[in-house]
Amino acid sequence: MKGLYQKGYSILEILLAVAIVGIILVIATYSFSGLKNSQAMKNATGDISSATDKARSEAFASVASSEYGVHFQSNKVVIFKGTAYNASSSTNETINISSPASITNVTLNGVSGTSGDVYFNKLTGTPSKTGTVTVTVSSTTKTITISATGGISTN
Repeated sequence: MKGLYQKGYSILEILLAVAIVGIILVIATYSFSGLKNSQAMKNATGDISSATDKARSEAFASVASSEYGVHFQSNKVVIFKGTAYNASSSTNETINISSPASITNVTLNGVSGTSGDVYFNKLTGTPSKTGTVTVTVSSTTKTITISATGGISTN
């Protein structure tokens, strides 16, 4: 025999539970998106700094008795041998920049653009150009600076 009231959930209770789960999902998605963007920025600036430092180190050590340089593009950085970038060279080492990060500005010796090259002199490691490389993820930017001594710093 059933009582006057049946056991179960009312539509109001179900809607409240669905709303709470929805709010939790929105908060988790927003937090994950911020974490993903932060990690993308960290990876991109690290990859660019490492590639630039590697080119400088190889030039300083005069590996293969040559200069080494870095070519910057929006979605990649290429370490090249010599004083001029050649896209078809077999000695190029390409490091891809993972989305959503990208290089949005390259300013070398006062000339700005979306790409650029710098090479490092053998035995001294001094750069042919000084300037900055700007990395952007969403609305966040970081600037990598190449100094006159060849040092790399990130703000």
